[in-house]
Amino acid sequence: MKRSLLTLALFAAPALAQTSAPFMVDGQGFANLQDAVSSIRMGTATILIAPGTYRQCAVQAGGRITFKAVQPGTAIFDSVACEGKAALVLRGQGSVVDGLVFRGYRVADGNGAGIRTEMGDLTVINAMFLDSQEGILGGQPTGQKITIDHSTFAGLGQCDETPGCAHAIYLANQGSVTITNSRFERGTGGHYVKLRVPNVSITDNSFDDTAGRKTNYMIDLPEGATGLIARNTFVQGRQKENHTGLIVVAAEAKTYRSTGLRVEGNDARLSPGDSTSPAFLADYSHDKLALGANRLGAGLRAFETR
Repeated sequence: MKRSLLTLALFAAPALAQTSAPFMVDGQGFANLQDAVSSIRMGTATILIAPGTYRQCAVQAGGRITFKAVQPGTAIFDSVACEGKAALVLRGQGSVVDGLVFRGYRVADGNGAGIRTEMGDLTVINAMFLDSQEGILGGQPTGQKITIDHSTFAGLGQCDETPGCAHAIYLANQGSVTITNSRFERGTGGHYVKLRVPNVSITDNSFDDTAGRKTNYMIDLPEGATGLIARNTFVQGRQKENHTGLIVVAAEAKTYRSTGLRVEGNDARLSPGDSTSPAFLADYSHDKLALGANRLGAGLRAFETR
């Protein structure tokens, strides 16, 4: 999952950003990320981001923009949020985030994120989201397509700072969310993945909750969904706020049909010394889910209808 490469690059990165044209768009240099974004207007372009630590943020108001680190893991955005939301607030026609690191986001409403997606399709690849209230947050009432691949989410989530919880990934739309080859670990509250979408594909990821605290579900589909959850590994930690289920379907509403949701080929375990007996898959929808063969460790119950 390239995690080691990104981690090494993160610690090797210089403490401060370059001062001369760290943001390049079609050969033109910008000292400020927002200036680089604004120069694209309604066009299509890539912003190449030099190694450094940046206490800047930007709002994409239009166009199709790729935010790309020259070297993955060395372009680090630290703590400064636009509009009280995120490092990148995205409401263009489309966005790609490639190789960036986001860390230390906390805002007054409890939803400080690396990325806030408000409009347009989004692809995130080779990114890291660290020690913030949220990693990626967003929602819109359209058929938005979001893809997250080869990325790391660590030290994210909260339920103590505001009345509502924050999560490592929290997305809502009328389209789809795909999460692949990514790592979730060391959660600090809320769920690791919470999706209010009709179609999901969550495959080949690692969920390691052993160092988590006050966490809830690994995957929460609170309004139901169909699609595929397969070939993931799960280790449930002991310091949880809610340990009753790893994957939970339609706990809040039955907005979307869950008939045919396939859950198969996953490997799930409890951490050593965990004496709870959670359900691997807990279903509130009462639709006909497609629960296949999964490798479950001692103490885990395969399925529960609620």
